[in-house]
Amino acid sequence: MSTGRITVAVIGNGIIGHGVSQVFAAAGHPVIMIGRDPASLAKAADNIRASLAEFAAHRLLIDHPDAVLGRIRTSVRLADAGEAAFVVEAVTEDLALKHAIFEELDRHCPPATILGSSSGQPASALIARVRARDRVIATHFWYPPQLIPLVEVCAGPQTSPAVLARTVELIRGAGKEPVVIDKEVPGFIGNRIQFAALREAWSLWVSGVASAEAIDAVVRNSIGRRLGITGPIESADVGGLDTMVAFARFLQPHLNADPLPPARVAAIPAAGDRGLPSGKGVYDWSKRDGAALLAARRAELFRWLAADRAAKS
Repeated sequence: MSTGRITVAVIGNGIIGHGVSQVFAAAGHPVIMIGRDPASLAKAADNIRASLAEFAAHRLLIDHPDAVLGRIRTSVRLADAGEAAFVVEAVTEDLALKHAIFEELDRHCPPATILGSSSGQPASALIARVRARDRVIATHFWYPPQLIPLVEVCAGPQTSPAVLARTVELIRGAGKEPVVIDKEVPGFIGNRIQFAALREAWSLWVSGVASAEAIDAVVRNSIGRRLGITGPIESADVGGLDTMVAFARFLQPHLNADPLPPARVAAIPAAGDRGLPSGKGVYDWSKRDGAALLAARRAELFRWLAADRAAKS
């Protein structure tokens, strides 16, 4: 836990924003969670309250849940971010909206305030209407932020080295695992690897190589078991780099390299089917227990988080 308490402002109260608010409040920081309307902020507070109850049940909270929730106040005024030393933007992926927000933050926040973004946008994409561009930095939290340790931190070409160092310090002090990306690249690291795997999985499915169930089972029961311990580059070294390079020369020419999602997959949301949220996607979720699947995934994330905490203690 961080020893220096600062005020943190989180812009947005959706699935990322309320989780980021919980992370910093649980680490002892006063948090201003800023949203568009009181109703959505009240719902976000309820979500945080429910999440804190889960953390308490898993004995992963130092403070009482009410004490953590008491550090979070809500606002509909972006100007209130001017009280913060560290700001995390967590709104929807609308670049025009982000430009407007960062312009206003630049106007309201003191020069020393760091302006971070939890989106997949690089810092250089957010500064078009910002004067103090040296304080803008990408801080890409993964969903759900309170359970996933990783935060990808990437400075833009104009970001101050001191801002990068302070951002890493603050995020690590809040109990997360900041990983510094040395060069801006679309999607950063995690999403690029995730979507490379998804592109291949979708390609295998639309090509009739295997069912969605078979493809998911292969990943869960093979590389999925290892990836929490050894990353892809570590796994290649462990397996023998000569063998892996030779196999890559054979296999890589056969891997999917299409620049867009397969038409068959893209047609599903175009028809109004969004996957689990609507009940149908590649899978027919009326025939599957989506709630149980999400609960099992959340339980596994709690198990990992408890293991992480134990390893550090």
